[in-house]
Amino acid sequence: MNRNIVAYIPARGGSKGVPLKNIKEIAGQPLVMWTANAAAECVFINRVYIATDSMEIAGRLANIVKNPKIAVISTKEMDDFCFQETPMLEFTKTREFSHIILIQATSPLLTSEDLTLGIVKCFDEGRDSVISVVRKHQFSWTMINGKAHPIDYIPEFRMRRTDWEGRYVENGAFYITSKEAFLRSGARMSGNIGLYEMPQETYYETDSLQDFMVVEQLLKERINGENI
Repeated sequence: MNRNIVAYIPARGGSKGVPLKNIKEIAGQPLVMWTANAAAECVFINRVYIATDSMEIAGRLANIVKNPKIAVISTKEMDDFCFQETPMLEFTKTREFSHIILIQATSPLLTSEDLTLGIVKCFDEGRDSVISVVRKHQFSWTMINGKAHPIDYIPEFRMRRTDWEGRYVENGAFYITSKEAFLRSGARMSGNIGLYEMPQETYYETDSLQDFMVVEQLLKERINGENI
């Protein structure tokens, strides 16, 4: 596969729910290193960039990162109101590559195999973008003018789980897109978009201390070779 593919992992320092969560240790290593190492192990990814606006995070990672494929770079301050595309766009304009993969540090259950298969899917199917999803079978509702309305079904004809294929929901693990499509749209996904389905447990993201406890247990079970 003659492509120059880079991975971009934002690791901002201003997390409110769990302070400095991107370097909080989980199952034996800082959170962001789970996804960074998974990306580095993917044979199709040429370079992995961890972008941070925190000197503390940069300093901590400088003492941890040993893989020459992983680089820690500085970016402008990222806050709760900053779209991830903003610093990612600045990054894209200054580097040469064919495709970029936005990877969330909060998805440590991501594996190099997921990334490999996602990339293959992108090229084999001729997609502009591929995003990771999980299949959910929960029915959804919304409120319109103070009244509840179902989104997925008609209440009088409620489906059984076995009669419904479910719906795909982003799990936030990764977003693959070509540099051309990203510069054209300014969005992490655009054009002809494909879906890469991941296991149910990867729906968990580490956005709270409770999430950390759940995901850490899943990681430990994976390390010990147990089925999850």
